[in-house]
Amino acid sequence: MAGNGEIKVCIGLSGGVDSSVAALLLKQQGYDVFALFMQNWHDASTTLHGDCEWEEDRFVAEMVARKIGIPFYFVDLSKEYRQRVVDYMFDEYEKGRTPNPDVLCNREIKFDAFLKCAKKLGADYVATGHYCQKTEALNEAGEPLLDEEGKKIYRILAGSDPNKDQSYFLCQLTQEQLSQAMFPIGDIIKPEVRRLAHEADLPSADKKDSQGICFVGKVDLPTFLQQKLKPCEGDVVEVYDAYYTENEQYIYMKNTLASLLADESENVKMITDYVSEDKASQAVSAGCPFSAEKIAALSDDELLRLSEPVKYEIEFKTETYRSGKKHIKKTRYKENPFGKIVGKHDGAQFYTIGQRKGLNIGGHKDSIFVIETDIPKNIIYVGEGHTHKGLSRSCLRVAPSEIHWIRRDLAMAPGDIRRYRVRIRYRQPLQDATVIMRENGMYILFDTPQRGITPGQFAVWYDGEEMMGSGVI
Repeated sequence: MAGNGEIKVCIGLSGGVDSSVAALLLKQQGYDVFALFMQNWHDASTTLHGDCEWEEDRFVAEMVARKIGIPFYFVDLSKEYRQRVVDYMFDEYEKGRTPNPDVLCNREIKFDAFLKCAKKLGADYVATGHYCQKTEALNEAGEPLLDEEGKKIYRILAGSDPNKDQSYFLCQLTQEQLSQAMFPIGDIIKPEVRRLAHEADLPSADKKDSQGICFVGKVDLPTFLQQKLKPCEGDVVEVYDAYYTENEQYIYMKNTLASLLADESENVKMITDYVSEDKASQAVSAGCPFSAEKIAALSDDELLRLSEPVKYEIEFKTETYRSGKKHIKKTRYKENPFGKIVGKHDGAQFYTIGQRKGLNIGGHKDSIFVIETDIPKNIIYVGEGHTHKGLSRSCLRVAPSEIHWIRRDLAMAPGDIRRYRVRIRYRQPLQDATVIMRENGMYILFDTPQRGITPGQFAVWYDGEEMMGSGVI
């Protein structure tokens, strides 16, 4: 078997502390290591800092490579990044969907375009500073599990640091990509990474973690999107609780969920307790409230409808009235029991479900949240408070073409039902759910309602610590 010194590893060195320590560990473990810094963005005018952050990052990365004693190379992948990540972002936002550029960056750039560049320079593997772990899948005899082509099957596990687990961002990787990947700091917690960096006197030891869009930096999203998406003023409509008492879809969801309860004496839960990533625990639920037999009995059409969000159709009629001493004729909207126009916005495509910042709507006791965006009509619908009915949903669908299995050997077939733990955002604690595979897609039915299920985001499912697959909501 080849020693580490005969294995050539390219570390994607970003100038941050995580990739720096990853490079240090690989060097200490005896690998033949070289660093490759990639520039993916040129336009500094879109960042909040207004300067070229990548130039500083490159400078730090080069100093780190020199300190560790490894060769340093540079590659410009900005063309590929714009075509395969940024253009995709614009397209998704234009459709009223919310993409995750970091997931796309890993799938399309780091473990594709960047990987190909590294291999041209002689690399056997590409390493990154992600907080996740890769292991070989084993059979019952403890031997490597092989796929149909006789290749080893790999697993992605959550990182050891529960506060920094970044497996979510790698949810679209293939077995081919995984076979050539290394994650040297996946079994280390962040404070230890900082300690190792200080111990080795690395120039990045005290560098702050990067924020914002992968390789673009901290941006004001509406301003960033306005490069291609034109502002267009529209109404902000607040939806009142009364709307749901007569809405057919909401009544259907409530009645269907109630019919699935294992204990029919229980009341079905329609509103989440979940407030934010910082105020939620990752505790295992008391158990699935739904009957597996009843779930299995649902038709494809019933599941499809259960997964659909409430749509908003509130008509506002005007009336004329006389105002002031001169009785000047004016027009106003008649009161509507279902909602009210409470403001204006610059374009529905700039907002996402669950968003509360940037609405600039006062006069409410609790925070206002976006609950739906209607792109064709350019209307944003909002609701007051975390417990607003429009924020919570229990079921989502992933279209057949969007289902991606990391463990293809364990992929579900139509008719299969499994229990997995699922997250629909990077920082969200894992949620217990029943996953149902049908001919018309995969359905994820959560034990408890979820806040802000957003089209375009990735739902990622786990079996214990292992990430099994993902799909676009």
